[in-house]
Amino acid sequence: MRLTVLGCSGSVGGPGAACSGYLLSLPGEQPVLMDCGPGVFGELQSVVDPNEVAVVLSHLHADHCMDLPAMLVWRRFAPQPAVGRAPMYGPAGTALRIGAGSSEFPGQIDDITDTFDVHEWHDGMEVGLGGMSFTAFEVDHPPATFGLRVTGPDGAVLAYSGDTAMCDELVDLAADADIFLCEASWTHAPSERPPHLHLSGIEAGEAATKANAKVLALTHIAPWSDTDEIVAEAARTFSGPIHVVRPGQVIEVGA
Repeated sequence: MRLTVLGCSGSVGGPGAACSGYLLSLPGEQPVLMDCGPGVFGELQSVVDPNEVAVVLSHLHADHCMDLPAMLVWRRFAPQPAVGRAPMYGPAGTALRIGAGSSEFPGQIDDITDTFDVHEWHDGMEVGLGGMSFTAFEVDHPPATFGLRVTGPDGAVLAYSGDTAMCDELVDLAADADIFLCEASWTHAPSERPPHLHLSGIEAGEAATKANAKVLALTHIAPWSDTDEIVAEAARTFSGPIHVVRPGQVIEVGA
């Protein structure tokens, strides 16, 4: 199971860095795009034909989904338009959210069902896509947000936190994961940390330790945050390997 980091900047894009977007793939299977924030669609084109991908969304904040209107244009109007509809899974209201972003008329909703076959997550839902199993865990972040546990055919596990504050569900979704792709948006200073929103480096490390994750891969670090300090915090609460993911990075999960 291969993870390609298309974008990983937290909350907003950074210099040379798209917002959240990750491609999961297995040989001979349909690739799955996990989140599609601003800048991700351009990076996707360098890796795979956008007509080929299924889409899963953790939540509907703009930095995780608002490059999908560009995919609608591509799949509808490129010289070789897509045949059929792509599977899309996201929280309740996904079709309306993407349709509002795509519509050229203020106050109207673009009907995206010509292009995407949209399904809505619920807590504990499990679906098969691209030869992999995706299980949704509702986590602590507004609006409805789902972390995703992805299991490959060989049993390798990638756990993706989505955006979340510390919660029991985060630990459950990352239990014994080979790679825990976990957000750490800021340092642990209380003045920087509104409740029920994001994790600090301290908390990301604590979650990885409680989950017995093998590797902690930090992501969603905001451009204004101190990456080195976040990593140092995580190392205080997690003794295993810690990496900061980078745009263009390719990770073989379970290898």
